[in-house]
Amino acid sequence: MSLVTDRRAPAARAPHPLRAEALRGFAPFAGAAVLLTLGVLLAGSAARWQGGWAETAAQTHITVLIAVPLAAASGCWQGGRERRRRTEELWGTLVRAPLARFLASALPVALWTAAGYLAAAGLAMLATWPYAQGDRPHPELLPGDTVAVAAAALLGYAVGRALPTRLAAPLLAIAGYVGLGVLSVSHSGSARHLDPAFPIMAPDAPVWWQPVSMAVWTAGLAFAAVLAYAARRRVTALLPLAAAVAAGAVLTQTGDGLWHEAPLARRQVCDTSTTPAVCVNARYAGMLPQVADALSGITGKLKGVRNLPVRWEERDHESHDAEAQLPSLTPLGWSVVRGRLTDPREFAWGATAALQRRPDCLHSTERMRRADDAVEAYLAPSPGQRTFDDIDARGDAAHRADLRKRLAARARLAGMGEEERRDWLSAYFATAGTCDVKGVPAL
Repeated sequence: MSLVTDRRAPAARAPHPLRAEALRGFAPFAGAAVLLTLGVLLAGSAARWQGGWAETAAQTHITVLIAVPLAAASGCWQGGRERRRRTEELWGTLVRAPLARFLASALPVALWTAAGYLAAAGLAMLATWPYAQGDRPHPELLPGDTVAVAAAALLGYAVGRALPTRLAAPLLAIAGYVGLGVLSVSHSGSARHLDPAFPIMAPDAPVWWQPVSMAVWTAGLAFAAVLAYAARRRVTALLPLAAAVAAGAVLTQTGDGLWHEAPLARRQVCDTSTTPAVCVNARYAGMLPQVADALSGITGKLKGVRNLPVRWEERDHESHDAEAQLPSLTPLGWSVVRGRLTDPREFAWGATAALQRRPDCLHSTERMRRADDAVEAYLAPSPGQRTFDDIDARGDAAHRADLRKRLAARARLAGMGEEERRDWLSAYFATAGTCDVKGVPAL
């Protein structure tokens, strides 16, 4: 007698609903939409942030203005799925609790949209890394921004479940964009600090607890809405709501104290091998050799000249006698793009004007104007000088006569011997920053 053993294969376990939604549902497409949209926006403005870590952080932060409405619309569309499929009654017969069913469908959208935002921010940092000239990455705002995107998706899902219309998703996206935009451009009122897309200017940085407070504020509102809609005991929604209110109170009461200037932005790095010395903001220390090279034609011609400023500095405060204002390297996208000077000649011309420091004089004389023009033409002429000279050459007799005098003054300065020219330039720079008509040496 033989024994027959039943060796049937064990029944395969059904995948968890959360896993199925996360891998095969609408959620991955929502995350891809966020990534693609932000990627296009960031690529279009790359010249304004690529190469500066603080600028990259500020630009990725402001994309929350688009990511939050897009995530909310994605969540809202997912929330109305059962109504569009006409499976609401079937959905209600499931054994799982309403909150579990809610989260199984809503969380994947929230996680995928947050992942899309994080991926866009990470790619922006990778794009900046080859061109960064100093400083370090600034990921401080990423936690609060990522939570805000996920929270928007959860809120949107609740709206989609509550409103029986296909227009809920686009209308919610428009309302979210307009609402965040109004708060972003508001210059008064403490409520603007509740805006997760509150714009910052590089090199401003948040205090360490600002992202935490912002995350509690946005996540608290989202979870309060979720519990109020799907929890059996809706009174539990008061707990996350209280946390959100507390975090919001901290944000509004602190106000502008939430932001401070990065310490590195207050430092200068200098090349003291020339006179004047060349100093740039420490955030762009890697550009110092490039800037010094752009100014080498000026510093070479000023060897031995007296009465010069001690240094050029890139800063915002008023200049002192020992300093001249270096043409600003920021905002990026103008004089600097991806760590390179866009026009070294124009940069040098701006540095020459800073050395002259001539204010708006009410009674400037022809001798003063001619001397300023000759010094500018000798040290670093304007890129548009030839164009302006051609315009004067085709003008009336007065313009042609003035052009002849300017050209003669430029020729006299360029034709001087080295010692004579040093003495003349020393006398000229002794009058820089003033309207001393009599002190300007003649040409």
